[in-house]
Amino acid sequence: SPAKPSLPEFVLPAARPRTRLWLGLTLVVVAGAAAAGGYWLQHAEPGLPAGIAFGNGRVEADEIDIAAKFSGRIAALLVDEGDTVRAGQVVARMDTQDLEMSLGKAEAQVIGANRMLDEARASVEQQKAQAKLAEQQLTRTIVLVDKGYATAEVLDQRHQQMDAASAALAAANARVGQAAQTLAAANHDADLYRINIADNSLVAPRDGRVQYRLANIGEVVGAGGKVLTVLDTGYVYMDIFLPTSEAGRTTVGSDARIVLDAAPNAPIPAKVVFVSAEAQFTPK
Repeated sequence: SPAKPSLPEFVLPAARPRTRLWLGLTLVVVAGAAAAGGYWLQHAEPGLPAGIAFGNGRVEADEIDIAAKFSGRIAALLVDEGDTVRAGQVVARMDTQDLEMSLGKAEAQVIGANRMLDEARASVEQQKAQAKLAEQQLTRTIVLVDKGYATAEVLDQRHQQMDAASAALAAANARVGQAAQTLAAANHDADLYRINIADNSLVAPRDGRVQYRLANIGEVVGAGGKVLTVLDTGYVYMDIFLPTSEAGRTTVGSDARIVLDAAPNAPIPAKVVFVSAEAQFTPK
């Protein structure tokens, strides 16, 4: 039989642009939500209408590794290989006992800091009253000195009392600022522990299917350690090669059909979403 022409490649990413470093003419066809393993583009048949290209390929999908953010022990695995998962679904939990203890300590510090702030504010109000009283006494003493009913020595005492009250009020205000900073720091620590505890619940970032379970309950994994691999069934693409002459006539948006080799009578609608500008004469 005559030798078949070497075919440039067809790439099928879904939902986002994909750059392939092929030295070939590449077409991208999205299989859609029904696509899953072992699809082929429409096989050649005698008498194929003019303008219809065909080629073989394989369907691929992105693999997403779900990993621990922090080192720790796996406390629970909530899915197994082959299970379907939804975006945001909790698929595993890490042991957070130490973080929960630290959170309890931080929350106690928040309570203590709130108490200190309340006391500091109460002290400010008390010092305001003392400063107001000292100011009133100073004003009366000035009048009495002018009328000759009080001595300069008493006036000096009133000035000293006023200065002391003002200093005490300033110190009380400073303690309020310090207590507020302490409270803010305690709240920050508590919030950080809450975030870390939440981050120890591993979630599926996208809809898909669990392909591999890479660790077991009770195992200790490091920061970034992989626990599960999910196949992103929402991003399914096919790489196929076409002769340069046919690929050159194919445009983005062209209709295509993907046929499962096990179900040749059930073609799946698809679209060309990318055509490479370069040609490759020997498919990999």
